[in-house]
Amino acid sequence: MANLKDIKNRIQSVESTKKITRAMKMVAAAKVKKSETAVKLARPYTRELVHMFQKLLNSVDEYSSESLKIKYAIDDYPELLQVRETKNVGILAITSNKGLAGAYNANIVRATLKRIKEYQEQGIGVRLFVAGQKGISGLRKKCEQLGCKIEQKYYSAVDEPSPIEARDIAEDMAELFVKHEIDKVEIITTRFKNMMSYFVEDWQILPVVGVTDPKERIHDEIIDPLMEFFPDVHHILQKVVPMYMTNIFYHALLEAQASELASRMTAMSAATTNAEKMVKELSIEYNKTRQFAITQEIIEVVNGANSLG
Repeated sequence: MANLKDIKNRIQSVESTKKITRAMKMVAAAKVKKSETAVKLARPYTRELVHMFQKLLNSVDEYSSESLKIKYAIDDYPELLQVRETKNVGILAITSNKGLAGAYNANIVRATLKRIKEYQEQGIGVRLFVAGQKGISGLRKKCEQLGCKIEQKYYSAVDEPSPIEARDIAEDMAELFVKHEIDKVEIITTRFKNMMSYFVEDWQILPVVGVTDPKERIHDEIIDPLMEFFPDVHHILQKVVPMYMTNIFYHALLEAQASELASRMTAMSAATTNAEKMVKELSIEYNKTRQFAITQEIIEVVNGANSLG
């Protein structure tokens, strides 16, 4: 039987852990509401932007960059709208910088590795982009074993998602696409469902020939509208394609952040409950041990008295 000092030290240790998990739960709960609101506000905008983008593409017969000034790869819309044979794929995996979020990061890492293996079985190479420290550390060695490497790493984008961060990521991947170093771009992220659940999704970004979210794809119901363009359709597309891509990356970051915070809140809530249960069990054990020790002392005193008598 453990001594009283050891049990007391364990109770104090669990109590300290409980304070930390409760604080982390409260912080995550405060942040997740803000993230949930941001995601719910972003979804209608993304849906309408995708719808408009589809109608615009259905109204254009040809792409040309002759009259355009192209400063960044993301502005080279004729190249970005190309559909070609897939020899290499660029995958962005969005994780978090912090742990203690349940199985959130492990689910993303597992889905990413599975996707890499699927492409390799088809003879397709993979260039990996990772957002979040946990994904970087979780994928580095395993990717090396599979023969792929992490092309770019992003840290700040997952803590405070912004259109600027999203555009930087989109530009990095668009640059490789324009150079024909990759022929397809995907994002592995999570879709926020509610405070208790999320699910992992694989979004195709390039070639931009369809809607990113499979559940919101629009096909036969789109009718090519009669549109007028000013100054011309090519300048319009040069603005819309980067807007479309940046928004999809930004939306993916928002969904991931809300999912991470919800997962952390749930995990810390469970950890706090377990800590409270453990403290009660240890307290019972402490009291039993203390009672046993008192009983032993009484028995020793009685035996000593009897021996003297």
